Amino acid sequence: MRETQGLGSTRPAALALTLAFAACATVQTTQPGAVGIERKQTMLVSEASVEQGAQKAYAAEVQQAGADGKLNADPALTARIRRITGRLIPVTATFRSDAPDWKWEVNTLTTPDMNAYAMPGGKIMVYSGLVEKLQLSDGEIAAVLGHEISHALREHTRERVSRAYEQQVALLGFAVLTGVDPGTVDLADAVAAVTFQLPHSREQEAEADVMGLELMARAGYNPHEAISLWRKMMAAEQSTPPQFLSTHPASANRVAELERHIPQVMPLYEAAARSG
Repeated sequence: MRETQGLGSTRPAALALTLAFAACATVQTTQPGAVGIERKQTMLVSEASVEQGAQKAYAAEVQQAGADGKLNADPALTARIRRITGRLIPVTATFRSDAPDWKWEVNTLTTPDMNAYAMPGGKIMVYSGLVEKLQLSDGEIAAVLGHEISHALREHTRERVSRAYEQQVALLGFAVLTGVDPGTVDLADAVAAVTFQLPHSREQEAEADVMGLELMARAGYNPHEAISLWRKMMAAEQSTPPQFLSTHPASANRVAELERHIPQVMPLYEAAARSG
């Protein structure tokens, strides 16, 4: 009897949620760039709501890192990451004219874990273990950051939350199943889940790879260093897989795909090198 009542009580919530997301949008989140990213995406949640959730999730991570004494504890590393990011941010305009004006935040976390991420709206965190254990060069760091920034530019988190909602397995779907009022659902949890736990689709990874390649080239970093980065990732995968690889699987196929796109972006790197 309780189960019947519980399911019945979800109907208003389900109806409200259905109406709220009825006006789903098919959008082109970015310009194609030299690498030609033209796939349109179906979004069931708004860009503003996901960015708001990202801000909350990122603030929680920053607060916890600060409380643990691990936030920007290595000033030299933090300055290095911010310098590299500072070269990448202006060229994001290639894909999105609004991106250089995002409220970017760039921080480091001192930890042996190997990870990095860029949440929606430009909230970046780089783990010291990734740089130190893989002995990354500036160009290889630019490849990591370019890849992560590309996920943010393409709004892959928003897309993944939308897909999960559609399949009724994400927080918003559970809200319907459990009878929680959709108005009380906090997207910060969904953003954190897709950032730290769920792998990107192959399609999203491929887009972030080639967009990141173009970003680093335009910023004056040799795109061949993206190849050396993923070869290091592949080697690490055989021994102690980085946390990064739980959501960004390494493979020989992605290296081959990057190599295929290098001729498209080398002129951009050469032009940046001449002007820089």
